Amino acid sequence: KGGLCGKTGVSLVVVLVSVSLMTIPSVHGGKVLVFPVDGSHWVNMNLIIQSLHARGHEVTVVRTATSWYIKENAPHYRSITVSLPEAINIEEQDFFVTFLVKMLTIEREGGSLFSFVKFYWEMLGSLSKIHQQASFLGIKMFENKTLMQSIRDTRFDVVLIDPGLPVGVLVAHELKLPTVFNVRWITSGEGHFVVAPCPTSYVPASRNAMSDKMNFGQRVKNMLYYLLNTCIDKFIVCPHYDRLVDRYFGPDVNFYHLLQGADIWLMRMDFVFEFPRPTMPNIAYIGGFQCKPSEPLSSELEEFVQSSGEHGFILMSLGTLVQGLPLEITSEIAAAFAQIPQKVIWRHAGERPNNLGNNTLLVKWMPQNDLLGHPKIKAFVAHGGTNGIYESIYHGVPIIGIPLLFDQFENILRLEVRGAAKVVQATELTRHNFLEAIEAVLHNPSYRNNMKRLSALHRDKPVPPLEMALYWIEFVMRHKGASHLRTESYRMQWYCYYSVDVICFLIAVLMTLTAIVVGSIKFLCFRLCRKRKPKQE
Repeated sequence: KGGLCGKTGVSLVVVLVSVSLMTIPSVHGGKVLVFPVDGSHWVNMNLIIQSLHARGHEVTVVRTATSWYIKENAPHYRSITVSLPEAINIEEQDFFVTFLVKMLTIEREGGSLFSFVKFYWEMLGSLSKIHQQASFLGIKMFENKTLMQSIRDTRFDVVLIDPGLPVGVLVAHELKLPTVFNVRWITSGEGHFVVAPCPTSYVPASRNAMSDKMNFGQRVKNMLYYLLNTCIDKFIVCPHYDRLVDRYFGPDVNFYHLLQGADIWLMRMDFVFEFPRPTMPNIAYIGGFQCKPSEPLSSELEEFVQSSGEHGFILMSLGTLVQGLPLEITSEIAAAFAQIPQKVIWRHAGERPNNLGNNTLLVKWMPQNDLLGHPKIKAFVAHGGTNGIYESIYHGVPIIGIPLLFDQFENILRLEVRGAAKVVQATELTRHNFLEAIEAVLHNPSYRNNMKRLSALHRDKPVPPLEMALYWIEFVMRHKGASHLRTESYRMQWYCYYSVDVICFLIAVLMTLTAIVVGSIKFLCFRLCRKRKPKQE
């Protein structure tokens, strides 16, 4: 009887699942045009492309001839390769390393205000050049009539864009196709600042490593960061794309409106990690969509990990940026590692550090996700890249953070506020304070417990993040867009958006009514006074 019930139950589950799958709307053989950004962004985009291909969609990726991550030939997509006059700087592997070296040199040597101003002026110049180079991609495509006609003839259903370099937004407008953003960063910083309300009273501005609980001074600083980001976007970045819009679409089209008009924003973030903030109906949150259960290690790595015994092991990866750290910093890190009983696996591609202990294994590449999911992992030393952060949250591994550039300071801060990470600044790192940070994370159970709690929250979702991303892409393909979820507020003038005109009108009405009331009272008083004077006489 028990066996019969069990078989009946299994059969019922199979029937229910089959019926559910039959009722879920799907898209068969859709065509997706993709505009990615090279580097670490491509790792995320490539995963979505692979998943789209596995679901039967035809994917075409637009790349430049100098791309170093985005290959011309791949089994899960075909490519359109465009040759530019010069490579986009971010496609050069040593661009960010060179940038980091300059920044660390100024900070460690206690540079003057002039040195910092000069450095950030050079940084803004580099940023402008990156977007100028990226804008050439649009020119090359628009001027190639044969290519554009070929793209039209393909009859794509949707354009999937990483708006960090937003040339694809212009191409999608030309083709009159719906757009989906795979986004965290856009031209002015974090994506929410373009599409959703972002009160600076409790929403930290991009590049401002601060929590959502700010005192007056911090709110002043946050407002200044917001204004700075707005100015950089308006005067450094957008002019390159504005010129393209004027050239190909005329004065009636606004580049920023095109950017804000995406149908769906696939936001690579999770509120388990981010601070709460206002959002919009056309934003879908897919933070951690690249995370997955760990797989068995190679025999060599497994043997090294098991040799750690009861102490376990620590993982360290600063990505390719580790090449930008001076030897004296990496040697201090190595000296601290040599003093702990744990084994260490360190992804390190630069010059071999001094003071390297017998417990430390240097590798040029490692299966980071599989190591973070290993039962003997104790902590993760990381620079705060988004992929590594979410993999740590997924597997519940506390972090010792060494932020180096850009959003890494904000990312580590968010975990530190939640008690799941400890920060050591690269410019202040010594073997002593680094060792203290390691021992604090290893021996204080609150770090691991807090990260385990975040992991439980992150995993507790009705739909896996990757499935959520694929659903919304196919949703846009099925319905030829999602305009019903998109607000048109971005087309409003700023004084209309903030109701300045309404407030001024109401103030004018109130002042008019006040003037009428006061005038009427004065007139009545005057009349009464005139009537009383003859009687008194």
